[in-house]
This record gives sequence, C-alpha cells and structure tokens, in this order.
Amino acid sequence: MKLKSKLMGAVAGVAMLSGAQAVMAAGHGGEITVAYFLEWPMPFQFAKVNGTYEEALGAKINWVSFDSGTAMSAAMASGDVQIAVSQGVPPFVVATSGGQDIQIVDVAVSYSENDNCVVASGLEIDKNSASELAGKKVAVPLGTAAHYGFLKQMSHFGVDVASMSVVDMAPAEGAAALSQGAVDMACGWGGALRRMKESGNILLTGAEKEALGILVFDVTSAPADFVAEDGEMLAKFLKVTADANATWNAGGDAAKAMLPVIAKDAGMDEQATAETMAGFTFPSIDEQLSGKWLGGGSQDFMGGVAKVFVDSGSIDGALDSYGGTVNTGPLTAAKGM
Repeated sequence: MKLKSKLMGAVAGVAMLSGAQAVMAAGHGGEITVAYFLEWPMPFQFAKVNGTYEEALGAKINWVSFDSGTAMSAAMASGDVQIAVSQGVPPFVVATSGGQDIQIVDVAVSYSENDNCVVASGLEIDKNSASELAGKKVAVPLGTAAHYGFLKQMSHFGVDVASMSVVDMAPAEGAAALSQGAVDMACGWGGALRRMKESGNILLTGAEKEALGILVFDVTSAPADFVAEDGEMLAKFLKVTADANATWNAGGDAAKAMLPVIAKDAGMDEQATAETMAGFTFPSIDEQLSGKWLGGGSQDFMGGVAKVFVDSGSIDGALDSYGGTVNTGPLTAAKGM
C-alpha cells in the first residue's frame, strides 16, 4: 500500500507552490476566486447566486468547484484561489503540517452524518463483523475528513490498514467503483455518499462516530498572506456567509425560499438538498468564537487529527501546535459589521 507516498507527494506539491501565495495576495486586484464543492448544499450559495458577496465586497468573484479539500489546498498554494469554503479539517491539517501557510477563518459546517464509509452490501459486513474488512479493497480520498474517519474507524474495529488495499479516489469515483464491485468499501461525503449507500451499508452512525471522538466539520480557509493584506474584504465575505446561515437557521418562509436556489446551485434536486442539509449544523459567529470551536477546541482537535495521520504513516510529522493556523480576526470584525 502506497498510502504514505501518495499523501506526502501531495504535501510536497503544495509546499513547493506555497511561495506563490505572496504573489497572489498582492496581485488579485479587484477580483478573487473562491473554491467550493458541488453536491454540498449550504446557505452561502443563496447569497452566491444573488450576487450578495460581490455587492458587499465590491469585487468580482470567480466561483470554482473542487472535488476534494486537498485540491483546494493546492489551488491556494498556487495562487489560483483566495478563499476556500467548506474545506475539511484533515486536508487543512495535512497542508499546514507540510508547511503551507494557510489559516482557518471560520467554521463552515458540522456534519457527522454526512461523511462516512460504506461497505458493499454483498459482503454482509456490519459493525459486529468489521474485522472481516482485513485484506479488502477500499476507495478513500486521501488527506480528507473521510480519510481521517476511515483511519479512526479501522483503529476502533482493530483492522490493520496495512492489510488493506487503499486506493486514492475522489468520493464520486469511489461511489462508482463501489456500485461496479471494483472496491469492497468506499468513503466520502455529500451526494457521493448517498450514492454509496445505494450499494452498501455504513458501519457506524454519526452519533456513534462522535462518541469515538470522530468529529466532522469543515472550515473556511485562506492563504495567510491574503488574510493579512485583505482582512477587511475577508471579514465582509464572512459577514455575508454568517447572515445567510442565520436566515437558514431561523427557518420559516425565508429559509424555504432559499432551498430551491441552493439546490440548483449545488446541482441537486430539492428533496436531496433538504435531506442533506437536515444533517448539517451552521454555527453562529458567537458559537464559532467559543471554546468549543475556534476558541481552542478546533486547535486541539487538529492536533489529534495530525497524530492519527503521523501514527498511520500518512505524514512525516505534525506541528508542535495548531494555534497559529487559526485567525479569528476577520470573523471578529465580521461580528461588528
């Protein structure tokens, strides 16, 4: 299994590209590029479609979809992306552990039920027989939240990952491979996870994973140079996001009006969008700034994620502390807007 070499190759790539960040921060002018995921419906997309971000920032925004958080890291390192919305914590940890200077600026979404691994139904393996996964072939998007969850679940069940054949696949590819019988298990999120479930079953529910300390949340991240030089622009961006989240969280007619717009932008039907978002939590700014999240909890959690990756041989080493990878300045400024 070449798990470590593949992941370290990605880390090396973003590290070499990180020098481009300074050029990017100074050169985007009145135009920025923001990364996001398709089939990952969130309230910000209502503001995205309606041009609210451009109006608030006074800048043109190029919205570009990605299929993994590791790809987002590489795009920020190359200077192609200034803000990444809903990047998973594990790919962020992988990038920063490898030397990339990016920072978390808010908690985008928490979703323990919407990221998981699915075992092919034909194997008839569940949590009581998970030891039978030894030697099986699994599709995992390396360096992502799904990868972290996979490692933690296999550790819990006592399955030696070294005995498995781990193939690096984006969630959509993993879902297709599972349906075709090309892999025995696949891990992913969003629409791809829903398709995976058509071909198999999960081992642990979201609540069961949380009980094991497998938290699943995404962040908004940005290159440190961009945060430092364009903090006011970033604060305005986070304010628009927070307002959209607040409207969605309040429910009622306003939230109902958002649903079809979000669904269309996410490339999903309304029912699937509603079902997916029912498993999402969008913390308020005050909640994000609390000790549970950016006030210390997220930093400690990242240290735990890094340890799992180091212990599994996926990365060479971790930072002494991940405190410096979180910058609450823009979010605090957004609170006052």
